[in-house]
Amino acid sequence: MESLLIHGSVPLQGEVQISGAKNAALPIMAAALLTSEPCVIRRVPDLSDVRFMCRLLQSLGAEVEFNNGMVKICARELKPFADYELVRQMRASVCVMGPLLGRLRECVVSLPGGCVIGPRPIDLHLKGFAALSAQVKIEGGYVHAKADRLQGAEIFLGGRNGSTVLGTANVMMAAVLAQGETVIESAACEPEIVDLANFLKAMGAKIEGAGSPTIKIHGVEKLHGAEYEIIPDRIEAATYIIAVAATKGEAIIKGARPDHMHAVLDKLLEAGVLIDWNNKNGTIYVRGTENLKPIEVTTLPYPGFPTDVQAQLMALMTLAPGISVITERVFESRFMHISELTRLGAEIQLEGPTAIVKGGRPLSGAPVMASDLRASAALVIAGLAASGTTIVHRIYHIDRGYEKIDSKLAQLGARIQRIKGE
Repeated sequence: MESLLIHGSVPLQGEVQISGAKNAALPIMAAALLTSEPCVIRRVPDLSDVRFMCRLLQSLGAEVEFNNGMVKICARELKPFADYELVRQMRASVCVMGPLLGRLRECVVSLPGGCVIGPRPIDLHLKGFAALSAQVKIEGGYVHAKADRLQGAEIFLGGRNGSTVLGTANVMMAAVLAQGETVIESAACEPEIVDLANFLKAMGAKIEGAGSPTIKIHGVEKLHGAEYEIIPDRIEAATYIIAVAATKGEAIIKGARPDHMHAVLDKLLEAGVLIDWNNKNGTIYVRGTENLKPIEVTTLPYPGFPTDVQAQLMALMTLAPGISVITERVFESRFMHISELTRLGAEIQLEGPTAIVKGGRPLSGAPVMASDLRASAALVIAGLAASGTTIVHRIYHIDRGYEKIDSKLAQLGARIQRIKGE
């Protein structure tokens, strides 16, 4: 098992290129199952989750090639069964259900796995399929869904913690081949949903309103192949911005989409980080400050502050003198990084869904253990800012969502290396 060895207290400087968005790439790759014709998807990040999705699609009968950021998928033949041994390893595996149901009118897919960040049931996915006239049941740990024909419907996808991103994607992919019109209310508004809708439209789907709470889909009989380029990863961009700020460095983030990051940029400006950006050429300039300010933030569905940046922001706030208040409203158990940050010297108290961060104490390096993808990023940021040496164990989590993070950070001057561990 690999670890990251970090020698901290080095300001990050230079330029870094942002990769394509993992959370857009995975559903778009699954959507290629909706046609028997070839699809070409570009700017796909080289991540363990992406390579896993390639294997999953191959297990369903698709031909898949992945080279130099380009995935070619051709699903001439397709099987409806997705095995537990594959699906359990990644939550996004569930997004094959919509395409299988849409094209084959049936699917048998294992219940998913993924990061341990709190309950993430798929009941809203199944509610949507049932509304489209599918018969849905869970048996032996598998979702069985079948329909003689899919019929468009009005579907409300709001849940206890707001709209569901993967649920919206799944229902949208099934509905594009349903008869009649489907209206999804309380749809997720994330840029990754818009990206999926744009890919589906490139395949011949008729979709209106993606990016708003109401999405209208006019079903078509058949989709065709398409070529498409994935949007930049807004979470990766936010992570590098915070890493530069935490090390009091100065850098240019290239190939980003600042217009997808308003909530993050606004909070970092409030914290005193010096940031400027250009939407036209996708660059973000960031410079750290000696005078970080504490802030209050609550995670919310897009366009609110993203839960996927909560842990990284917390790492930064441990360096800001004063009291920061960070409330998690999306995933109730997404605070597993707190105990590891305290090993580096952070002072954080947890009160229900709220973390109280008493910042300003210097961090010092220590061995820490990653518990999930974004927690891993937070520990790397804290290690970069800390004095001495930090070892982040279990970095297979970080390899799920950050393309060559050690190489990119080294390019910015970080003293970081990948080492073999126990």
